[in-house]
Amino acid sequence: MQNRFDFRGLYVLDMANNHQGQLDHALRIVSEHGKAVAKHGAKAALKFQFRHFDTFIHPAHKSGSSNKHIPRFLANALSDDDFATLTRAVREAGMLTMATPFDEESVDLIEKLDISIIKIASCSARDWPLLEKAARHNRPFIVSTGGLTLAEIDDVVSFLEHRSVDFALMHCVSVYPTPPEHLQLNQITTLKQRHPRITVGFSTHEDPADTRPVMVAVAKGAEMLERHVGVVTDKIQLNAYSSTPEQTDAWIAAAQDARIMCGATTRPVSIPVEQESLKSLKRGVFAARTLQTGDALERDAVYFAMPMTEGQLTSDLWKPGIKTMTEVAQDGAIMMTGVQLPPVPPKKHLIHAIHEIKSMLNEARIFLPVDFNLEFSHHYGVEKFDETGAVLIDCINREYCKKIVIQLPGQAHPNHFHKRKEETFQVLAGELELVLEGRLRVLYPGDLHLIPQGAWHSFSTKTGVIFEEVSTTHHNDDSFYEDKLINERGRDFRKTVVKQWGRYQLD
Repeated sequence: MQNRFDFRGLYVLDMANNHQGQLDHALRIVSEHGKAVAKHGAKAALKFQFRHFDTFIHPAHKSGSSNKHIPRFLANALSDDDFATLTRAVREAGMLTMATPFDEESVDLIEKLDISIIKIASCSARDWPLLEKAARHNRPFIVSTGGLTLAEIDDVVSFLEHRSVDFALMHCVSVYPTPPEHLQLNQITTLKQRHPRITVGFSTHEDPADTRPVMVAVAKGAEMLERHVGVVTDKIQLNAYSSTPEQTDAWIAAAQDARIMCGATTRPVSIPVEQESLKSLKRGVFAARTLQTGDALERDAVYFAMPMTEGQLTSDLWKPGIKTMTEVAQDGAIMMTGVQLPPVPPKKHLIHAIHEIKSMLNEARIFLPVDFNLEFSHHYGVEKFDETGAVLIDCINREYCKKIVIQLPGQAHPNHFHKRKEETFQVLAGELELVLEGRLRVLYPGDLHLIPQGAWHSFSTKTGVIFEEVSTTHHNDDSFYEDKLINERGRDFRKTVVKQWGRYQLD
């Protein structure tokens, strides 16, 4: 299930009871924190807390309750009309509306006021009657996970997924304020790995003057952030975990700085200034003695030193077998234009492919058996493997067969069929474009597709893909290609088989 509401980059400002039961003060909170949000061009939601006191609090506790929260809740109550006014003010300030309902009647108020997002507090995260009511209203959810075990979080995730709720999770520690040693920010990573399709954020209760935790949370992958907000007056002071508008400004700025510092998740191209910096530290190749035309640059014929000059052969490009095409004096720089490089072995493509394939498997957390054979398919030759081919890892081949098939980004496998083998593909990572009898199917992780005996099929990937092929027994003479040239060239031309990774013994 994919999120339909884009929770990423969302800042949640929880007014809670910091309005002190005063509408004018609540409007001031909206206004001043709205300005902090607007300053940064941030996507933010201002959150209310709704409680229907007629039913939420037991009659015996309406007065003189020993529960520390109840007197505060009752003393700071706002009316439904007040919240209607605040809802309009939030929208006028350019923010989204959000509310935490603590009872079923409060869900009705959310519907009445057309609040955009429902927030479920940690204390209500397993309040099944409340969740059941809220889930009926087709609004995006954010669920805080303070105090829950992983198994309990799994229960909540399954409950909401079964009801097709569009939701996100917040790592949260329900200690007010939360000292640094209890922030447990690694749990953001844990939740992201355990539920990779769900947006995960951080609901924070630490000292609002400390911007370090929010920066660490962003670095850990938190994609949305929440904190309590209020405004200080001559008569109103904030608690130890609520932010003033100035602190909200600094908090958003710190989060945005952290995102800039963390940068892209895909490996970026080195910027020119970095390239120049590294080039100035590279070692060039110099002649250890006077070299004649045609001399081989063996290790005893050269040495490596900095600085290199523009166009010089560098230590990372040097290899035995390079020959000079000009005379070079002792200590002279050996230039790229003055050498003849040895031909690249045809199967060098496959060695580089092994490096990438290992990394793809590691990234997907797919582990291979101790004993396996690896087969490169290169239907139009090794030198065109990057365009046409696949890697097949044989795990089992009995009356049943299992292979792991890997394609690098941009690879395609030609159209063919099997007379004896029936197979099913299941995608484990990446995206697979399967063409079966002329019809395109795009398969994503978890998707299954049957390929019957005799059915023409080809497959390719733009992203790189790893999928399982589960089939009846595999036979080496059972692939028949639409391009007859592939069949005519034979299996030895289009296959390279190695044991495990072969230690590059690609014979």
